[in-house]
Amino acid sequence: MTKTAAPRPGPASPARPPSTVRRATSPARRAAALAGAAAVLAGTAVVGAPGAAYSAPRVSAASATDFGDCPALPDGVEPARWRCEVHSAAPRLTLGKVTVSLAPITMTHAEGPMPDGSNGQVWGAMHSSPTAVPGGLTGTPGGDRAAVLGLAIQPEYGGRSDFYTGQFSLRFRLLGPLVPHSCTIGADAPVDFQLKRSGPSKWVSQDPPVIEFSAYDDTFTAPAAEHCGPLTGALNRRLGLPATEGNLLSYDASYTFRTYDQLASRADDKRQNGGNLSR
Repeated sequence: MTKTAAPRPGPASPARPPSTVRRATSPARRAAALAGAAAVLAGTAVVGAPGAAYSAPRVSAASATDFGDCPALPDGVEPARWRCEVHSAAPRLTLGKVTVSLAPITMTHAEGPMPDGSNGQVWGAMHSSPTAVPGGLTGTPGGDRAAVLGLAIQPEYGGRSDFYTGQFSLRFRLLGPLVPHSCTIGADAPVDFQLKRSGPSKWVSQDPPVIEFSAYDDTFTAPAAEHCGPLTGALNRRLGLPATEGNLLSYDASYTFRTYDQLASRADDKRQNGGNLSR
């Protein structure tokens, strides 16, 4: 996914810590639920207690017009030739046996020419929210009915990206009342993506600049979940991980940008107006 005449976003920067997940109300109840979940994951039938389906905690994503995450520029570059891009996407993800429409993610980065003429890139931030996995821990209707058996997935920045080529990496944290916070798909080796365009970019607006595009990757390998405590093995069987084929990341996305001289000008205007300048 190389750069074209239409400016494009690049994936992202470190995810903010996910919200606290609800826990069982007592150690005894938690232990009993953990045993029940392990039994179901291992193939032993249990009846899920009635109740509300697990509702994944939500974190507000940055607005596509919010440039508050723009990173500082490298020394010696020209602000007018560097821009901060804010990219918002609605991804659909297939990992192993599970397919989910992820909550929107927002990614911010800066790019422009370095003093020696080479392409430069700087991380900004990535915002995401958990998305409930249908069937919860068990993959059955009982997993949706019993809140304690709930399971959610949240993408986090994986530490590598190239905004110009569409290469980037993510980890996927698994969340739930019975799942350790350390439980992550790609914890030690993140999932590497090489995005390909589904078609040409489309300019929706010139002022402010808004560009839409679609991209996908159907060639990546989905690693196993790690650091999930006693549920690690059974949880990987439930999710069908690791999976070397049949995985897919696809999304429709849009992005906007400002050059750094524009950002500096707006910051000066905001100070002169007592911080009341609207975006």
